[in-house]
Amino acid sequence: MGMKIAVLSGKGGTGKTLVSVNLAAVAEKSIYVDCDVEEPNGHLFFKPEFTGKESVSVKMPLVDAQKCTGCRKCVDFCMFNALAHTGKELLIFEEVCHSCGGCSLVCPVGAMSEKDKITGEVRMGVSGNVSVFTGMLNIGEASGIPLIKKLFKETRGREELILIDCPPGSACIVMESIKDADYCLLVAEPSVFGAHNLEMVEELVSLFGKPHGVVLNKCQQGENPSEEFCRRMGVKILASIPYDKKLGEINSNGLILVREDDVFREMFLKLLDKIKEDACHEAAFNTQR
Repeated sequence: MGMKIAVLSGKGGTGKTLVSVNLAAVAEKSIYVDCDVEEPNGHLFFKPEFTGKESVSVKMPLVDAQKCTGCRKCVDFCMFNALAHTGKELLIFEEVCHSCGGCSLVCPVGAMSEKDKITGEVRMGVSGNVSVFTGMLNIGEASGIPLIKKLFKETRGREELILIDCPPGSACIVMESIKDADYCLLVAEPSVFGAHNLEMVEELVSLFGKPHGVVLNKCQQGENPSEEFCRRMGVKILASIPYDKKLGEINSNGLILVREDDVFREMFLKLLDKIKEDACHEAAFNTQR
């Protein structure tokens, strides 16, 4: 089964997609999975020929008002406060419902059932050596976790290297994105704010027990608080990407660095080799423990 590399950042705009897209493109054969389902943009670089798409739905409560007796057992059961009874009718707040199905189980008169609600779609495509899987959450939906589960179901059992472009931050949706990853790559900017957000995601992957390293992006001469954090905490720095005008021009034009410039291709080939080497070293170390 292919190695799974999850690429994370504490905030948007650090270069997470830049790194994950170029690592996927520089590999001999790979799968790129865009789990940033609220704002997926990896496909803007790959421009894949989409070969299929599939809607993703969740179960929502449905009440039969003729059967409902107003006993409130479903209301008392729901820990997410997705149900309320006015004394005359049962109200359902789909925005906070977690689709657990418990309300239909506890209803003593069978007044509660479930309906499907489409929350987004998964698109599949191909761009050269990369299979592209993109999740697109519908506007206004509270959770993208069902979409991410569908993305991983579509790629299960594949032998290629898998690059996971995670959502920014450290919320539940990020946890869902990294839980099966073999290695986590953290992307950070060289600023105080960047170091703070790096610390946040480094703590998360450490809690999950994931081997990990850091890519410092937009590096310039002078102080680099993110680098200082890594040195202080003993976190491996696998690459430093310079603040480069040529890089910015290629990236802002929606092009993939490693397909446009041999210097950047060599940079990301070395980074990919370092990730594989570090992951193998960590796996061997954990086996010996």
